[in-house]
Amino acid sequence: MIPTARVISIGALPSHPLWNETTPVRTGHATTTLVEHDGFTMIVDPGLPPQVLAARLSERAPVSPDEVTHVFLTSFTDDTMRGIAAFPQASWLAFDVEIASTQAALREALAFAEAHPEDGGVRPLQDRLSILDRVHPAEDAIAAGVDIFPLAGVTPGTCGVLLAQPRHTVLIAGDAVATQEHLSEAKVLPTCWDREKAQESFGEAIEIADIIIPGRDNLLMNR
Repeated sequence: MIPTARVISIGALPSHPLWNETTPVRTGHATTTLVEHDGFTMIVDPGLPPQVLAARLSERAPVSPDEVTHVFLTSFTDDTMRGIAAFPQASWLAFDVEIASTQAALREALAFAEAHPEDGGVRPLQDRLSILDRVHPAEDAIAAGVDIFPLAGVTPGTCGVLLAQPRHTVLIAGDAVATQEHLSEAKVLPTCWDREKAQESFGEAIEIADIIIPGRDNLLMNR
C-alpha cells in the first residue's frame, strides 16, 4: 500500500488578498487532509470545530475519529487546530521549530496578560499552552513514505507533509501555498512572519511537488 491523501474539508482565508478583500469577510479555517498508509491514519490541520469535522470526516471517508492515530499541525494557529479535540486518543505532532517558537511567544504573551488580568487574556493563553503541551515534535519520517517538509516563513516553523507515490509526489503545504491564486501568481500571504523565507519555501514546494494540497484550497496539480 502507498500513502494516500484525501481532502476532508476545503479551507478558506478570512480575507483573500488576491480577491481584493482587505478585511475579514468569513471565518478562516485550514484545509483538512486525511493521510492513510498501512494502519497509519493521520489528520493534517483539523481546522473545523470538533463536531463539524467529525461529521465531515464521516462524509468523506470510512474513518471515525477514534480510528485516527495521528494529528499533524502544519502551524500552530486557531485556523489549523480548531478541531483537534475531536481526536483525543491520537498523537498530536508538529515541527519542533514551530513548537518551540509558539511556546516562547505564548509564554511571553501570558506573562504580559498576568500583569494585566483585567483584560481577561490569561485563560485563553493557558488553554493554548495546555494544548501545545500535548503536541510532540514529529520525526523526519512520520511513517513509511510520509515525511515532514519544513516550509518556514508564514510562521517560524511552518511545515508540510510529503507523500511519496510511484508516479507523483504529493505535498500537503499548509499556508506555505495558500490557494490556487497564490500558486498561479507565485505569491505568499501578506501576514507572513518572514516574507523572504516564505517565498523561498514557496519555491521549494513547487519544485518538489507534482500535487499540492494548499492551506486554504482544494488539491492542485502543479504545472
